[in-house]
Amino acid sequence: MNLEIFDERANTTKKVQTDSITVKDLLLQLNINFETVLITRNNEVLTEDETLNDNDCLEILSVISGG
Repeated sequence: MNLEIFDERANTTKKVQTDSITVKDLLLQLNINFETVLITRNNEVLTEDETLNDNDCLEILSVISGG
């Protein structure tokens, strides 16, 4: 499956070929802790169990907290 991923933290877009089926699988493959980011597709936040589709355009957004 081919994905296009925009990484907000690095301000980069890359094309990735993967066999990952879920968001969690993809983040594990990319070595990203899923508790530190949000993944969006078409401006909708995805859960870690959501199924990915070929040619999806995803965004990896940092989770920021403070007080």
